[in-house]
Amino acid sequence: MQATRHHKNDISDLAFLVTGGAGFIGSNIVGYLIRNGVGKVRVLDNLSEGRIQNIQPFLRLPNFEFVEGDITDTETCMKACRGVHYVSHQAALGSVPRSIDTPLKTNAANVTGFLNMLTAAKDSGVKRFVYASSSSVYGDSIRLPKVEEHIGSPLSPYAASKFVNEVYAGVYALNYGMEVIGLRYFNIFGPNQKPDGPYAAVIPLFMDALLKGRSPYINGDGEQSRDFTYVDNAIQANIRALLTDVRGATGQVYNIACGERFTVNELFHTIRELVGSDVQPTYREERKGDVRDSLADISKARAYLGYEPNVKLKEGMAVTLQWFKENYG
Repeated sequence: MQATRHHKNDISDLAFLVTGGAGFIGSNIVGYLIRNGVGKVRVLDNLSEGRIQNIQPFLRLPNFEFVEGDITDTETCMKACRGVHYVSHQAALGSVPRSIDTPLKTNAANVTGFLNMLTAAKDSGVKRFVYASSSSVYGDSIRLPKVEEHIGSPLSPYAASKFVNEVYAGVYALNYGMEVIGLRYFNIFGPNQKPDGPYAAVIPLFMDALLKGRSPYINGDGEQSRDFTYVDNAIQANIRALLTDVRGATGQVYNIACGERFTVNELFHTIRELVGSDVQPTYREERKGDVRDSLADISKARAYLGYEPNVKLKEGMAVTLQWFKENYG
């Protein structure tokens, strides 16, 4: 897939901080910035979920800096923000099931850590703070498609933590004049997303299982639907959010998705076809805290950010599968 440029600005004299930059989405953002001649990019990551392999190609570059540290430590956050123009905050403990198992850890990383970073960015005079929110914020709302201004009640500690992020971001914009933008990710997938661990996401789990000839689990009946979104679309959204000069774009949250809905069963059959497998899935009980159906209205991101999801599900699946073959096959 040909790399796409998502900005017109000259970034050769700008410094970016990417928290969680050794993780899945963060490392892809770092790769984009490096390929496009960024002045400097600094990564802050505690490597609890991120992997050093994801940033290995950048470690010796003169415009790259890696800081191993935790966002729950206020001094670490302050040091990371010094001399930085823009912050892309991707660091978090993901996974709805993990948050149900360990709510205090989720709160520490996603609420306390978020507030630490927001405060450090404010005190350091950072120009703009773009952060990862989540479609889980829509909670028990059954309205489709999901529109930013209409959310329900959170169904998990993870969802609650992301909702709190949005509240704090709004309060900091109001009281301190900070330029903040939140991006509600809808089931992002792609290269650098790991399939191992008890809280791995569905697409890497399916790919890993099918490549190894194993039967993957499907929770519930598999008819729950999601707006699966290839990672390059998320990169585009982050870069546009960081650099946009559109009036009224900051102080907002945006759905970042494709605006298309697929069931988990359809997803499984798509991946099985790409792999060339005849393995059947194994169905089991539904997961606590899961939203039944999800589909994004992306008109707001289009209007304010110029966002356009250029990579659709099947094309993104093919690229992701090739990466999995090379790294986990």
